[in-house]
Amino acid sequence: MKKRLWWIFGPALCAGLIVLGLLVVPFHFSTVKSHTLATAAVSLKKNVLVGERMKDEAVRRDYVPFMGSSELSRLDAFHPSVLAQKYHRPYHTLLLGGPGTQSLVQYADNQSLFQRLRGRKVVFIISPQWFTPQGQRPDAFAYYYSPLQTTRWLLGKRGGLADRYAARRLLQMGNTKGGVHQALMNVAAGQPVQGLLRTRLQISLQILQNEEGLFGRHTSAKNQAKIMQSAAKLPFKENQQQLATLARNMGAQATNGNQFGIRNHFFDKRLGGDKLSDLKGAQAKFDYRRSPEYSDFQLLLTAFAKNHVQVQFVIPPVNQKWATYTGLRSGMMTQTVAKIKTQLHQQGFTHVLDLSRDGNQPYFMEDTIHLGWRGWLKVDQTVKPFLEQRQATPQYRLNNQYFTKTWQQKLIH
Repeated sequence: MKKRLWWIFGPALCAGLIVLGLLVVPFHFSTVKSHTLATAAVSLKKNVLVGERMKDEAVRRDYVPFMGSSELSRLDAFHPSVLAQKYHRPYHTLLLGGPGTQSLVQYADNQSLFQRLRGRKVVFIISPQWFTPQGQRPDAFAYYYSPLQTTRWLLGKRGGLADRYAARRLLQMGNTKGGVHQALMNVAAGQPVQGLLRTRLQISLQILQNEEGLFGRHTSAKNQAKIMQSAAKLPFKENQQQLATLARNMGAQATNGNQFGIRNHFFDKRLGGDKLSDLKGAQAKFDYRRSPEYSDFQLLLTAFAKNHVQVQFVIPPVNQKWATYTGLRSGMMTQTVAKIKTQLHQQGFTHVLDLSRDGNQPYFMEDTIHLGWRGWLKVDQTVKPFLEQRQATPQYRLNNQYFTKTWQQKLIH
């Protein structure tokens, strides 16, 4: 009977032990091949953002993170990735973001990256549309939630107001469970993560790292192909006047089917027909001046400052014709941008490209809120020298007032 039971259950037991061993025992995985890394760096795939191996390897090979949200996916001929590849810039782009990746997602999912960025440079696109009364949407956070990065964060030396705030916000998102949930409760209460709980997290971290090493390399080459196609449309030699003329011509051709200067395909699919009349005045009550997002943004600034990261911030505009049609208030937008810039400047973040007044420029925007042809070209005029030239060492002055509800609700005139 024992032999029969062994032949029935023995192979499954052995297989389970082998799998457990593969997950728990630390492994040294082979180096990521250059073409694999190049494809992953511009793929904008979730597994790259929530993981750590591709990002860490990219920074080790001098890729520059471009962090933001859905605007990074607008891969026209003047996108930073296209220009860097076409003209053999001394940097490659690592695109980190997607629809719904606001400050809290970027903070939580890049914990392994911040320390590797010590003393390096980052480009960060901060969208006023993130600063809604609700702030980070829990469903979007759930999509990008990274147990790997959260566990790594919890195993660091946690303490202080910023960590307690981060732990409370992560708990509010409602995605945590088990040891991670208990550890977040500890940090939120100002208690250490130690003993058996810490051991559980260390084992979990190793399992998650092994899982990523075994299964996390797969990515899409679709964006790399788009970049190659877009680069082929540019002049052989970099010439600002030729690029400016080409950007205007491309924009004019792509937006000739509507009165808003929006790419025809986007307009026809998302805004055309009966939808257009329904959207007239639809944004009249939108308000980005009061939001928990300001304190979530402070988490990112804290991580950048503690690791002496030099950051070029970009504040994009909205399409002014569309804003006028939907009733989006220009005064409210001006105050929102002023509040973001105040939070940056008062803490020593001096590299801020404010494009918020350029939404009325033709062919500057691709759609309602995303940069397009001339917009990306103007971004490049600031980003290129920032990345290629030596910058003064930043003098950051963090202020915990930006974690308070008072600041979240404060109006800046």
